[in-house]
Amino acid sequence: MAAKLALFAGFRIKYKGALELHQDIEQVLVSREQIKTRVKELGAAISRDYAGKDLLVVGILKGAIIFLADLVREITIPLTLDFMAVSSYGSSTTSSGAVRILKDLEVPVEDKHVLIVEDIVDTGLTLKYLLENLRARQPLSLRTCTILDKPERRMVDVEVDYRGFCIPDCFVVGYGLDYAQQYRHLPDICVLKPEVYRR
Repeated sequence: MAAKLALFAGFRIKYKGALELHQDIEQVLVSREQIKTRVKELGAAISRDYAGKDLLVVGILKGAIIFLADLVREITIPLTLDFMAVSSYGSSTTSSGAVRILKDLEVPVEDKHVLIVEDIVDTGLTLKYLLENLRARQPLSLRTCTILDKPERRMVDVEVDYRGFCIPDCFVVGYGLDYAQQYRHLPDICVLKPEVYRR
């Protein structure tokens, strides 16, 4: 684990005004500068791939909201934006395996090219459920985008079409990702100290 984390190491923690948060963070895994660069690249790729198509971007709440806001501003083609909220975690650090819809789409997906935007794909259970659910609604196409992919945790096969970063199996927060509804607002993607979520 230490060797894998070292691949991302070397970034100073920049929370001078938030000492309590600083004390909870083990290290910055992906810096805000890296995120900004990668989101621009993803936006350019999506704009190219969906040029001339009726694109519906589906953001998965709450974790994807910050990534989604940045991503759609880098997409240069017309799009429709809608949201779904699903639950499989509760306040724990591992997926419960049972997925349920908390908020459904308001826009019909039939005859649209749908892009699901997620914060992180780890076990793949949530994304598999979303793909099956939306595929049954007969979109013209259905693809996926995530800022983080944790393939070591995969329990089911799911296709990730656009990914920001592959990361090792560590518990991360920031840039929309939370632990017990905290840390979402941090601008970097950070490794949370184990003693914080094992309290």
